[in-house]
Formats: sequence, structure tokens, C-alpha cells
Amino acid sequence: SSGESATDKPLGRTSSYTRRETRLAALNRQEQDSTTKDYKKMYAEALHENERLKSRLQDSKQELVKIRSQLGKVTQRHDRISERSTVLESEKREKQALEKRVSDMEEELKILTELKSDNQRLKDENGALIRVISKLSK
Repeated sequence: SSGESATDKPLGRTSSYTRRETRLAALNRQEQDSTTKDYKKMYAEALHENERLKSRLQDSKQELVKIRSQLGKVTQRHDRISERSTVLESEKREKQALEKRVSDMEEELKILTELKSDNQRLKDENGALIRVISKLSK
């Protein structure tokens, strides 16, 4: 019986050692599985985050194109307005020049009217003088 117990003891130690190793191996496998699952989960989350960011980037690009288009329209409108403004300014200057010319012509017309009346008065006086001279010469 003592021989049996001596052989049993190393087997008992071996089996407890083997059980411990088996448990450690199982724990290692569980950790590896959980680590692998964590990596898989992290990878899936990273893919999801990348897709979300790609979507946001695409939306931002579309918004940028839209804003650039609006900016182009506003710039064109501003250019047209500045062109109109330039045209309006030149038209204003032209109008002022024409108004000045009209006022100058009105002044000339007044002077011309005065000259005509002076001319008519002088003609009348000349006619009267001619009559006086012709009466004196008779």
C-alpha cells in the first residue's frame, strides 16, 4: 500500500499540475478570444467611425461646392452692380455736362434776345435818323 501511495502522490501532483495548466491554458484562450473579440470590436467601431467621417467629409465637400457656387453668383452680381455703378456715374457726369451745356445755351439765348432787341432798336433809330436827315436835306 505504501508503494501505491508513493506512485499515486506524483500522479496526484501531476494531475493537479496538469489541471492547473489546463485552467491556465483555458484562461489564456479566453483572454485571447476576448482580446481578439476586442480587436474585432475595435476594428468594427473604427470602420463605423471611418464611414461616419467619410460621410461627413462628403457632406462638407458638397456644402463647399454649394458655397463656392453662391460666392460665384454673388461675385458676378457684385461685378454687374459695380459695372452699373460705373455706367451710372458716367451717365451722371454726362447728364451734368448736358445740363451745363443747356444752361450755357439758355444764357446765350438770353444774350441773343437782348442783341436782337438792341439791333431792332438801332434799326428803328437809324430809320428815324434817315428820316430826319432826309427832311433836313429837302
